Amino acid sequence: MARSGGKLYVVGLGPGSTELLTPQARAVLAESQVVVGYRTYLGMIRPLLAGKEVMESGMMHEVARAAAALDRAVAGETVALVSGGDPGVYGMAGLVHEMLMARGWRREEIGVEVVPGIAALNAAAALLGAPLMHDFAAISLSDLLTPWETIAQRIDLAAQADLVIALYNPRSRRRFEPLAEARRILLRHRSEETPVGVVQAAYREGQRVVVTDLNGLLEQEIDMQTIVLVGSSRTLVYGGSMVTPRGYGEKYQLGAEPQEHGEGPV
Repeated sequence: MARSGGKLYVVGLGPGSTELLTPQARAVLAESQVVVGYRTYLGMIRPLLAGKEVMESGMMHEVARAAAALDRAVAGETVALVSGGDPGVYGMAGLVHEMLMARGWRREEIGVEVVPGIAALNAAAALLGAPLMHDFAAISLSDLLTPWETIAQRIDLAAQADLVIALYNPRSRRRFEPLAEARRILLRHRSEETPVGVVQAAYREGQRVVVTDLNGLLEQEIDMQTIVLVGSSRTLVYGGSMVTPRGYGEKYQLGAEPQEHGEGPV
């Protein structure tokens, strides 16, 4: 298939605040003729959409949105398909590439470019302090596309490996049990006092940041707009912040007074 005159940008919007939208994302949104996305995400960037054709839909219509965006790009238009957070982290970039493979198209033939954004776990970590300073895993608790048995195994292995764990899609109006089951699995390998950060609506209206522990996790207000960060055995709470030391304190004298390095007395 010859390269069409169109271009598809898969754009990460970050956590929601336009202040955290990257300059590259702003530039491609300005360039695009058509913007396609989930209506909640489009609402976050509404002032940037003036004069553009906007195609919006609700949840559970990811496939239709990606297909529409690809079709418009193939037709020769410049299209932005927006995705919350980073499009390559549980976002739209993977679906677009799966569609390209299914249709037998090569990415360069229709001009597909992924524009990164601040991932939800990065935003949550910044609000909590420094919980991701050592090795970590990200696991989605949604079993819509992945069998629960597989998710449970991943939680168990990540807990055994003593990784900090970022839990995406922890609880919805219809799914309460996965988070409770995840906590039961984690408690096989970690104490009830393990620090846990709960960040809801990061950098958006209604933002809520709580530092608790595994014992109190299920008592928190948690929904699909929440990221849960479960600490490792090294994670601690200091001054209200979650910190996972990387090991500097074991190699350097961090509490020592800084040394002057001059050429000696004059």
